[in-house]
Formats: sequence, C-alpha cells, structure tokens
Amino acid sequence: MAQPASRTDLINYCKRQLGAPVLEINVADEQIDDLIDDAVQYFQERHFDGVTQTFLKYKITQEDIDRGRARGGSNNAAGITTSTGTSTIDGASVSFSFEENSNYLQVPPEIIGITKVFKFDGSNTVTNNMFSVKYQLFLNDIYYWGSTEILTYAMTKRYLEDIDFALSTDKFIRFNQRQDRLYLDIDWGSATKDDYLVIDCYRMLDPNSYSRVWNDSFLKKYVTALVKKQWGQNLIKFQGVKLPGGIELNGRQIYDDAQKDLEVIREQMSNTYELPPYDMIG
Repeated sequence: MAQPASRTDLINYCKRQLGAPVLEINVADEQIDDLIDDAVQYFQERHFDGVTQTFLKYKITQEDIDRGRARGGSNNAAGITTSTGTSTIDGASVSFSFEENSNYLQVPPEIIGITKVFKFDGSNTVTNNMFSVKYQLFLNDIYYWGSTEILTYAMTKRYLEDIDFALSTDKFIRFNQRQDRLYLDIDWGSATKDDYLVIDCYRMLDPNSYSRVWNDSFLKKYVTALVKKQWGQNLIKFQGVKLPGGIELNGRQIYDDAQKDLEVIREQMSNTYELPPYDMIG
C-alpha cells in the first residue's frame, strides 16, 4: 500500500520503489530489519516529528533521599561510587581516587532529552506561602476586580519573579541519553518522601504505538535509500558477472547512486526537519 502502517508495509513499499516485483531486490530480510532500526533511530534523534514533549511525574522515595544525602569515602556507603586507579604522568606513576554521589533518578530509555525539573520545595517565601508577598498582594490590593490596573499587576508579578529567581535559583540537572540517568544536584535534605517531581522532557515516538510514523515522508525516502545502498553493496562482489541474456550486474553504480541519494536526504534533514541549534552569545 502507498501509505505504510506497519514495518512490513514499509518494507514492501521500499522494495516496490526499487523495482520489485519486476526486479529481484538482493537484500536479506535480516539486513532490511537492521536498516529500518537504524533509520528509526536516526528519525527519533534528529527529526522534530520523531519526539514529543511530555511531562513525567515521579514520586520521591526514602531510598532516593538516603542515596542523595549519602556522604563518606567508604565503598560500602550508600549512594557513593568510588573510582580508584593509577595513571602515568611524565613517566611517574600517580594514584588517584575519586568519589561521586549517586544523586540520580533512573528514567525510561525512550527519554531523549530533559529540559528542566520544576521546583518542588516550599522554601521560597516570596511567592509560596500565606505570609508571602504574592499572598499579601492578593489580600490587600486585589480585593475586588478593577481595583488594580492589569499593567500594574503584570509589572508587580514580573518584579516578584525577578526576586524569586535571585533568591531561589532553579535546580541544576545533568542528563545523558545513553546513561538513562537524571542527576539532581540539589540539597536532598529539603526533599520530602512522597513529594512529586515534574520533569519536562522529550520522549521518542514508538512506531509500534503510533503507526503513522511508518508513513512519514522522510522515513520512507531514507529507508528506501538505505536498502538501495545495501543492495548495491551486496552486488559489488559480482561486478562483471554476466547473467543469461547478456545482462551484467552493476552493483557499484547502484551503491554510488544510493550514496548520493543519502547525502541529499541527510542535507534535507539538517535544513528542513531538524531543529536548529541555539545561538551561543559571549
């Protein structure tokens, strides 16, 4: 079908684009499965339609707090990872020992990026409790609609946000996709068991759950070019072999054509489908 809705439909679509069933596509099923896995991974990591922004909720456990607050130099200390060894500097052997606090949360493998973790503690007295400036503003100044101009209210709120930013900065986080760990560089003493963290992150779209991924225009062209390249690579070793009827296999030409197609498709990815990097000033 022209609009693939599954892995099998996409495989058949790509083969038809390359000439099947008129021509025999000399690529093994196992090779095609590997190529589709690579293409889906490339699509999820580079294409803006390959991920979706979502919010995850996580309940803090006592084990998380104990691990985050662990201190000490013992290898048996909870939450402590110790790395020891030796290295050679200027011909001399130097020993080293480093300790890292395991202040991380395990996140699902489909999470590709984390933007921020929303504030969860109640230590902010500017906007967060009964005696805060925000509460007093509503209590004393906005006791009925129309008593305060919207511009005055907006400027006051912006001023309170500036104070909040200066006195209680956002939490520092570290995340690497290959580790599946979200490190929270916070004072775990301020965390409370059964409190919730709200994590702003990007999750990869699973084609098995969202079948329209298989019909993405970029993915179809990219997989077709990958299969074409593999086809040419399989036929290169038969270069010059003549088939009945005088037909000569030309795997090198198929391979080169596919390589050019891939270069064009990847350039299109960078220029059209990939989000541009943020500017760095300074």
